[in-house]
Amino acid sequence: MTSPRAPGAARREGRPGIALTVIAACQLMVVLDATIVNIALPHIQKALSFSTTDLSWVLSAYTLTFGGLLLLGGRAGDILGRRRVFMFGILLFTFASLVGGFAQEPWQLLAARALQGVGGAIASPTSLALITTTFPEGPERNRAFGVFAAVSAGGGAIGMLAGGLLTEWLNWRWVLFVNVPIGLLIVVLAPIFISESKRHPGRFDIAGAVASTGGMASLVYGFIRASEEGWRDPLTLGSFGAALVLLALFALIESRAKEPITPLRMFADRNRSGSYVIMLSLAAAMFGMFFFIVLFVQNVLGYSPIESGLAFLPVTVAIVTGAGISQRLLPALGPKPFMVVGSAITAAGMTWLTFIDPGSSYLSGVLGPMLLFGFGMGLNFVTLTLTAVSGVEQHEAGAASGLLNATQQVGGSLGLSILVTVFGTASRNEAEKQLPAFMAKATPEQKAEFTRSHELPASWGHQVLAQGISTAFIAAAGLVLLALLTASVVVRVRKSDLEALSGTASTGGPAA
Repeated sequence: MTSPRAPGAARREGRPGIALTVIAACQLMVVLDATIVNIALPHIQKALSFSTTDLSWVLSAYTLTFGGLLLLGGRAGDILGRRRVFMFGILLFTFASLVGGFAQEPWQLLAARALQGVGGAIASPTSLALITTTFPEGPERNRAFGVFAAVSAGGGAIGMLAGGLLTEWLNWRWVLFVNVPIGLLIVVLAPIFISESKRHPGRFDIAGAVASTGGMASLVYGFIRASEEGWRDPLTLGSFGAALVLLALFALIESRAKEPITPLRMFADRNRSGSYVIMLSLAAAMFGMFFFIVLFVQNVLGYSPIESGLAFLPVTVAIVTGAGISQRLLPALGPKPFMVVGSAITAAGMTWLTFIDPGSSYLSGVLGPMLLFGFGMGLNFVTLTLTAVSGVEQHEAGAASGLLNATQQVGGSLGLSILVTVFGTASRNEAEKQLPAFMAKATPEQKAEFTRSHELPASWGHQVLAQGISTAFIAAAGLVLLALLTASVVVRVRKSDLEALSGTASTGGPAA
């Protein structure tokens, strides 16, 4: 006679492979949705009559709510039960995807994208925390983290490929509709193969959640606004001022709260704090690389959506390869070598990309640096994931994983906003430089078209675009160098860290 199942236990326990597949599928869906619409943007603009400025919010509406609410999502899983919160986040994400796919007006799509971000912010940190409760600490959990990290790192590139396939073979709406069957399947399988976590009584840190969300949203909006209206625009300055006040208030609230959404003591460990800085910097460069290479291959090289998506497939291979190598060798070598070498390789790839120009082909100017960039990122992602969450107490696992994910998402949002600002300034300067030569050689028809559209013809515009992208990549290289400096100077490895990573030590945080 079989014993009754404990409340909240999976209906089919002992299937860790399937449980990991469900968790990883959630993370893949959430991560790739940050990039899957990139290649479809021209089609969305035409279908819903977006202006070029408003079109940028199709990306920003998602990243702002996703990055801004990740900390609250992690805390919710701790208090209410991780599987329960995980399933709610997936259902909300799936519903928003369905609504967005049927959008007939710009505001409808933007509202759906923002709601997708809310659902993703609830589900994503909880999915990582579920690994800590589903797999015992040691080699089994390390392998699960490796799979999770590889999915997180490769999700952006996979989104590019999926977006190209869906846009060209079906239409742009399917970059949203594709989430519906996947989300429903995850919700069905979760209670079958994943057990509910123990609920930890507590209260929601609403004041901290509002301050952190508002602060990060204001900061990202300030950079986006600056790229459009300039640094002296009153709303730009007001956004930065609001971000400064709100983020300072957030730190004050967290230092005094009895149950903070982000326990500040997590930052006392220099290895963990260093991993957060490295993650933020690398994600900033990665989001920018994806965004600008899409512009280059479509607008300069003339690639179709599916060709653009396929152009990013080697990046995924490079990331997975790097992640696999680090996963196998990490217990023996420790995290620091992979952080330093991975960041150095990523910096080399990004520096190579700064030489891009209108004469660059995919093979000569894009593929090589992207492979270097992706391999370096793969070496880093597994290492950063393990270092950031290892040794965290069970009742704070959701907050720790939420903070890790927040640094990646907010780093990507902030980085893209900063790089777009650099791109916009460099592009305008290059256009002003090219304008006299264009006007001297242009036909009356070309001059009339320029007066109407304020855009240079493609033969001249390619130089403007390439110069803007090249300059943006210089700034991105600076961000990666910050990650390399942090890995070299801040992160320290001790014997206890190596033991924890190899599963031979008992649970407990790495030494400060």
